[in-house]
Amino acid sequence: MRVLVRGAGIIGLAVAEELLLRGHRVRVVDPAPCSGASGVAAGMLAPAAEATWAAPGVLDLGLRGLALWPGYAERLGVPLAAAGTVLVARDGRDLVEARRQAALLAEHGIEAVPLDPAALAQVEPRLTSRAAGGVLLPGDRSVDPRAVLAALLERVEVDGVDAGVDARVEHDVEVLATGCSLRAPYSHLVRPVRGEAVRLRSDDPPSCVVRGWVFGEPVYLVPRASGEVVVGATVEEHDEPAVPTAGGVRRLLAAATELLPGLDRAAVVEVAARDRPGSPDDLPLVGPTHDPGVVLAAGHFRHGVLLAPLTALLVADLLEGADPDPLTDPRRLLEEPCTTRP
Repeated sequence: MRVLVRGAGIIGLAVAEELLLRGHRVRVVDPAPCSGASGVAAGMLAPAAEATWAAPGVLDLGLRGLALWPGYAERLGVPLAAAGTVLVARDGRDLVEARRQAALLAEHGIEAVPLDPAALAQVEPRLTSRAAGGVLLPGDRSVDPRAVLAALLERVEVDGVDAGVDARVEHDVEVLATGCSLRAPYSHLVRPVRGEAVRLRSDDPPSCVVRGWVFGEPVYLVPRASGEVVVGATVEEHDEPAVPTAGGVRRLLAAATELLPGLDRAAVVEVAARDRPGSPDDLPLVGPTHDPGVVLAAGHFRHGVLLAPLTALLVADLLEGADPDPLTDPRRLLEEPCTTRP
């Protein structure tokens, strides 16, 4: 098929790469490739850690996405960190959240190991000694999204025209993967949710992903092999440009250094904010519309990196005749087109 993909973030590029592998003719258009949320994402492949924050159904999608990542990372030639996630509770009230997470995961048969303060110190000795306890999620993974984007850009050519205008190329179907800015009549299906992140460089980073609550304030810390630590991420519904705020950065650094005091000595190398594309029900929008020439690959909210290889398969399978996934089918949120009775 001749496929026009609008948008060159991790979703659009993953879809395009899969279609190219299957022999389709693909053109990707984006005036600013990789400049959206995926360019600053932390890269947690952590459906277990996200379970309490996610909409119903996202855990199932996330587990399916995670299962694809080992093979996907190997194909792209990017490293996959497999040390798991440790959930950390700073005080007793935070520990209630951690235990609630563990109970939820147990209901789904997902391994979650409760940790008292002594066990927590063995798993991650850099953590504060004042932590009340935590939970180890050994099945979670992480990846550097910037490395993934670079690998995809080596495989997919991007035309730097405005993705929102007519690309003036004949195509059989277009895939809309433009993040928070879907064109009409689909623009109402996504909303911007700002996330702020701080990148630090440390000579003593944590050995695994750390997620926690600090007196009720959620925070995550994702280490890279280079010594970089990504600290994030605020979640704010807004209608303004996505820029870092003093309050958001202050909260992130206060929570991060409360959990890992050694980060006080880390260098700040980047502060960034981007809009995540949320959908009305916080489930992805991957599948057909009522227009046979338009497919959506949008609305991934906090899970774009995790669900990128799964989204690529769902879109490619759909274009080759498969049924859409009922969890992601965008038509659940679209009204049937009006028809004129004779």
